[in-house]
Amino acid sequence: MVLWLLALPVLWGYWQWVRRGHPVVLPFDHGHQSGGRGLRFLTNFAGTLPALLLAIAVLMLAGPRKTAPPQDERIMNNIILCLDVSGSMDTKFGKGSRFEAAVESARSFCNFRKGDAFGLTIFGSEYIHWVPPTKEVSAIANATRYIRPDNMPPWMGGTLIANALHGCRDQLIRTEQGDRAVILITDGGSSDFANGGDRHIADELAASNVRVFAISIGGDDEGGSAGLETIAAGTGGKVFKAGDPSALDSVFHEIDRMQKARFKQVTADWVDDYTPLSIAGLATFALYLLSLLGLRYTPW
Repeated sequence: MVLWLLALPVLWGYWQWVRRGHPVVLPFDHGHQSGGRGLRFLTNFAGTLPALLLAIAVLMLAGPRKTAPPQDERIMNNIILCLDVSGSMDTKFGKGSRFEAAVESARSFCNFRKGDAFGLTIFGSEYIHWVPPTKEVSAIANATRYIRPDNMPPWMGGTLIANALHGCRDQLIRTEQGDRAVILITDGGSSDFANGGDRHIADELAASNVRVFAISIGGDDEGGSAGLETIAAGTGGKVFKAGDPSALDSVFHEIDRMQKARFKQVTADWVDDYTPLSIAGLATFALYLLSLLGLRYTPW
């Protein structure tokens, strides 16, 4: 609606070119001088510059916009950290325990993967979804203060990995967009891999497009490695063995390379674009100031 005001500078400019002003007869008017059409054109043009400035001001009030350059939006990864909190995770590992080393590396991984949503599920004989997938990674760091193995009730003392992965799968299928992955951190085998339990959960996770990266911390092999290999291979993930804290950090970096961030091009947004009109306005104003040095009709 503001553009209707452009009628004012148009009328102002038209009047400048057609008005007669107040002609005064001078002695040389009956001489043989040239018609002065060029000078008249320059003078009328100089008188039109204020109308042009008004037109530029109206256009700026109308809010000129342009499309921003196309941008790539990161496709979010929904990653659940599935952490074993059974009693064996309190075993000494480096300067601390296996649990402490796993938590420290997981925190670094969450902070490094900007733009992804992380959840936290702890498990033993049962599983608990402590933090649902969220971009607020500080929630993961705060939660780890309360889920130490020595704080767990007796019924969390076992290790049922297939059961925990089933729970993670139920949590991830609620996410409407983005890739899905589970990073499983454990130090032992699982009794629910027997009788094809590992193959069943692998098929279930693969059908839901959930990749599983398993980290066997501490280097122990209590019969669960074969089951983890089956699950990782069936979902497009991998099993890692971390015999010391430094190896655990390397494992997370390798997972980062495997679970690469993907991007999609999104529709460009509209942004304000005052630059061309600002330059035109400044140039017009400078010309008008120069014209005041002599390019104007006498007031009489």
